[in-house]
This record gives sequence, structure tokens and C-alpha cells, in this order.
Amino acid sequence: FEKITFRRTEESAKLHSNAEGNTGLVQAVVFEVEDRETIGGSAYGGQRAVCCTPDLAKLGACTQGEVIHRPSVKNPDWPKVFSTYFQGDNLYTTMESKNIQISRTGMYNLYFFHCDPSLKGLLVEGKTVWKNPTGYLPGRMAPLMNFYGFMSLAFVLLGIIWFSQYVRFWREVLQLQNCITFVIGLGMFEMALWYFEYAAFNATGVRPSGLTVWAVTFGTVKRTVSRVIILMVSMGYGVVRPTLGGLTSKVLLLGATFFLASEVLELVENVGSVSDFSGKARLFLVLPVGLLDAFFILWIFKSLSRTLEKLQ
Repeated sequence: FEKITFRRTEESAKLHSNAEGNTGLVQAVVFEVEDRETIGGSAYGGQRAVCCTPDLAKLGACTQGEVIHRPSVKNPDWPKVFSTYFQGDNLYTTMESKNIQISRTGMYNLYFFHCDPSLKGLLVEGKTVWKNPTGYLPGRMAPLMNFYGFMSLAFVLLGIIWFSQYVRFWREVLQLQNCITFVIGLGMFEMALWYFEYAAFNATGVRPSGLTVWAVTFGTVKRTVSRVIILMVSMGYGVVRPTLGGLTSKVLLLGATFFLASEVLELVENVGSVSDFSGKARLFLVLPVGLLDAFFILWIFKSLSRTLEKLQ
């Protein structure tokens, strides 16, 4: 925890005088997902509550006004609970900096609780730093760094094989093969950029926006060009027709629209964040990409069917 500051409303602060001591409690609770049942409780099998109620306090199960928590069965030292108090009529209070050593692999959550109704509208500002033994990458993202490193090498190997054949038969190269060469080159750059982006994120704990934008853009261009190439081939370009004729503008328009929709989605998902926007916002961005992808698929199969009929 670094410089975690709590600010209560002026109305809440005015309920107390400067001469008073502790006038408001905020608790930070860190726990593993598997231990979520250790947070909260209920009296006599009633409705489950997070804050200690008078009934539970009478039973001696907790302290009234504090978060209910019990030691984990697997790790008695968890969950970790840290208390911070407001003093007198102060508007602000700062949480003491803390370092927590985590020795057990799992998914951990951090929640800030207050059980005092007068603290409604409490604001929290500050920073928490989470670090794995191998670096700052979140657990679900850590394997991706090795994956992109492997894919970079795979694309380099593919590129060497492809370009050697390309140079060998350069007199017989078709326009479509030039496009495939372009896609392979984009793939090489995309994988390398993602690897360096994850490596930088892992080393510093901050996503390098510049690298992320370039990686996203190269990936989006690659996906767009790949779809356009497949669509062109299914239309018979280079097989039963030398040009696409009047369809060229429509294909380019679909490709450009798909590129813009995908680029916006990928930028919002990756640049400067780790999927921290709401599901509704994501649906709003995913839906156009999904519809355009479906349109690509339908057009590809429809065109392929017509091309096969001509070949027969």
C-alpha cells in the first residue's frame, strides 16, 4: 500500500469535534478468493452481513462496527485486515504504508470497508502495488510473455522458410503471395512487439503505452489484411478472375470498417489498463467487431460457393 488516503464528506466530519479521538474506522481486507467465506457472517442463521451486528457482538463473534472475519483454515494468518481511523473532525486520514508477503499461489482480492453509516460517500485515493516472484505481470498475463516470445521465434522461422522460397521463385510470384508475405511480416512485428511490451510491463509494473499501441495496430492490420485476402481468394481473385472489378471498393470499405472497430476495441482493452472497464462498455465495442466478423464469414462462404460452381 502506498499513500492510501481516505476522504470523508464534510457532513460526516461535522458530526464530530476536534477534541474527539477515533471518529471513523476504515478497514482494508486482503484475502484469497478461496477464503472469501471467512469474510462476513450471520447471527442465528439469518441474513449474512459483512459488518459486525449487535447480535453477533453479543455472541462474542466479532467487535461491533468492524468487519467480520475468521482465520483461514489453510493459512491461519489470513485474511489480512488493516484498520485506519479518522481523528476528530478531520476530513482526511492516511493509511500506514504496508508490505504483505504472499507465500501461497492464488487469486487475491483487496476490499476497503467501513461499517459506520456516517462515512457514506467515502473516497479512496492512492496506489497498491502487486508483484509476483517473476515480476509485475498479473498471474493470468504472466504466461503470455513466454507465449509471445515463442511465437516470435516461430514467425522468424516461418519467415525464413517463406522468404527463401519467395526469392527462389520470385519470377513466378503472384500478387496474392505478395499479400501473404506482408501478413507474415506483420505477424513477426506483432509478436515481437507484444513480447517486449509484456517484458517492459513485467519489469516496471507500468504498461508502456507506445509499445502497446504499436503492437495493437500491427495486430489489427494483420487480422484485417488476412480476412481481406481470404475473401479475395474465395471470390476467385487470381484463380478465375484477374481483378475484383466493382467489388474492390466494397471489399476495401469492409476491411477499413473492420480495422477501425478492431483498433478501437484493442486500444481500449490494452492501452494503460488491464481490462478495467465495465461489461456494458466492452459489449458496446465488441458487438461491431463481432458483426463485421460474421459478415466476413458469410461473404467468404457465399463467394467460395460461387467460385466452386464456376470451376465445376
